[in-house]
Amino acid sequence: MALIAARGSEGVWMLNGPPDGSRYHKFHKDDSCKSRTIAFSDDGSLFAWANGEFVTVMRIADSSIVQRIDKPKTSVILFSPKNSILATWEVYAVTKDVPSGTPNLHLWDLVSGECVKGFVQKKLDSWHPQWSDDEAVCARNVNNEIQCYQNNNFGQVVKKLHIQKVSTFKLSSGPSPPKMAVFVPGSKGAPSYVRAYQYPNLDGQGAALANKSFFKADNVSIIWNKKCTAVLIMASQDVDSTGASYYGETTLHYLGMDGVSSLVPLGKKGPVYAVEWSPSSTEFGVVYGFMPSKATLYSTKCEPVFDFGTGPRNALYFNAHGSILCLAGFGNLRGFIEVWDCRKFNMIAKIQAEDSTHFDWSPDCEHFMTATLSPRLRVGNGFKIWHYTGGLVNEFKVDKNAELYQVCWQKAAEGVYPEKPLKYTLTANKPSNTEAQSNVYRPPSARGTTSNFKLHDNEELPQNMAQPQGDKQLSKAALKNKKKREAKKQKQEAGDGGSRPAQPQQVVSQPQSCMDDAEKEKKMKSLKKKLKQIEGLKQQQKEGRVLEVNQMQKLESEDALLQEIEDLELE
Repeated sequence: MALIAARGSEGVWMLNGPPDGSRYHKFHKDDSCKSRTIAFSDDGSLFAWANGEFVTVMRIADSSIVQRIDKPKTSVILFSPKNSILATWEVYAVTKDVPSGTPNLHLWDLVSGECVKGFVQKKLDSWHPQWSDDEAVCARNVNNEIQCYQNNNFGQVVKKLHIQKVSTFKLSSGPSPPKMAVFVPGSKGAPSYVRAYQYPNLDGQGAALANKSFFKADNVSIIWNKKCTAVLIMASQDVDSTGASYYGETTLHYLGMDGVSSLVPLGKKGPVYAVEWSPSSTEFGVVYGFMPSKATLYSTKCEPVFDFGTGPRNALYFNAHGSILCLAGFGNLRGFIEVWDCRKFNMIAKIQAEDSTHFDWSPDCEHFMTATLSPRLRVGNGFKIWHYTGGLVNEFKVDKNAELYQVCWQKAAEGVYPEKPLKYTLTANKPSNTEAQSNVYRPPSARGTTSNFKLHDNEELPQNMAQPQGDKQLSKAALKNKKKREAKKQKQEAGDGGSRPAQPQQVVSQPQSCMDDAEKEKKMKSLKKKLKQIEGLKQQQKEGRVLEVNQMQKLESEDALLQEIEDLELE
């Protein structure tokens, strides 16, 4: 049973996980109101918190104190993957005595309690060093170069990757040797790019495993899959040049370690809200598009695997087994959560967690947490524990005048919680706050039937719930135009079967014929333009250039275009 740690204006405390939910008395509550951060180690064996006086590290098994570090200003803490090092960061400051500033990032040996190394790290973004899973390699970004250390020996830089204007990097998890993806923003008309390397081969011609260049990227988020075979690059631009969005413009790119790269084709215009790899590393989910946003599951070929339709969502979360996916709408949305079976693509439950600002899966992959935290919201702070079938298991609220800053699950090593078969029956100790059904008036003829009302005309149902092709899928305008075309066709057939039409009828029908010819000519021009583009791609292929996935798909469509041109010429 995983524990739950919480930090608020009343101090730091722990609770037992579901279904108990009671106070964990082996941890003595820290009543300090100046507590700034809490963290569990990756395997869940250690817990650390900073209370404004000390940074304390506790062993969960026996509640013993491992280390107590005298760093009262610590704001953030992080354990290394194998619990050898604890990294602490505090706000960078300068004084009259030391105008250059003193180190504010410290690395502590958890066995001896000594400070192994201190660095100056001015920005909180990407403040901590990045380790490989076995701690054989540790890397950090320092002034246009990535510096690498081995086996936690921070006295000597073993490898350097020097790239001008390197902005950020991401070290892969998984087996050694690790891979590294670096981002360099574009300047003076040159594109931005992300390059991937495998340690220790970081320099020289041809050292890069893969490369992806693109425009419209002031910042990027680099997301490795679990098997380290590919990265997703979510690029964002602060200003949308088209003026369509006040929040800038975002694009999503795929880069495989085999050199294959592609712009992920999104089915709706608008920003990209969330991207996450499935733990299987063969699929990834994306929430994108103007509200109501769309959610789609893609394969590593950037082809849609399943379309979840549209809805008020801006986040998605896989559990650790990859068997369940939660689609959620938090922040300024109403907190609806859809729970999906990722194997059979069936919706298990739909619940509502209003005013939620935080979501976290339990390591048992059966429960998840939603929380209302300060300072995002300063009233109604607390958290709820849900079962994936939609049942509310536990609910905790702080006092009326108190605030809750942080809440997290105790982590667990891989394999501690084996995967179980999914069930669809409601499991809860308390009644769940499912989506409320408002009692609106319905005429007698519509009572007892399913309502087809949609708030937005562009709402789409999930792929397995969509109605078959037909009039029911058409919008009102499209249905009206279809009826007009059918009526006109029937009128023309009736005229051809009877006597010769009168002269006024010929005058009316003549512009329609001219209009049809114009449309045919316009379509022919479009098809020939596409063929010309295909010829250009063939020429590039002959010159040895590697084409992207969408360009290869365009080449494969040549036969279909030729057939369509031939059909138009025969009409």
